[in-house]
Formats: sequence, C-alpha cells, structure tokens
Amino acid sequence: METKIQKWGNSLAVRLPKAFAEQTGIENGSDVQISIQDGKIILVPVKDRAKLLDALLEKIDESTIHSEINYGKPVGKELL
Repeated sequence: METKIQKWGNSLAVRLPKAFAEQTGIENGSDVQISIQDGKIILVPVKDRAKLLDALLEKIDESTIHSEINYGKPVGKELL
C-alpha cells in the first residue's frame, strides 16, 4: 500500500490506514517506539512501558555508559 508523507508543523507525518491501526492495536493517543533498521522506519506499539525500559537498559554496557560530568558550581536557582 502506498501513502503520502505530509508536512505537519516542522515535521513530516504519515497517516496509518484504519486496518493497520486495528491489526496492531494502535489508536488515537497510543505510544509507539520509532526506530530505523537497515534503512527502514519501524513503528512498534508500546504495550508495556516497563518492558520497553528493560529493553533499553539491556543495551547499557561499558562502552555505552559514561561518568558524571561536572558543569561547575551552581550559578542560578538550580536544585541541589
């Protein structure tokens, strides 16, 4: 099925056909995770936020974690 990309503010948008939305359980206001894999845009409905967080946390290892960054002393009304 082909559809058209349209401008929406400063972004681009695509409409999901009703049949696609029904088959995936996506409805108005649903959260989806968007990613790019092999040059393809992938939309996945977020059914369980805890599982999504777990999946993201599994990607953390020694090569992706960083140490704290010191930005100096507070200069305004930052919470301490």
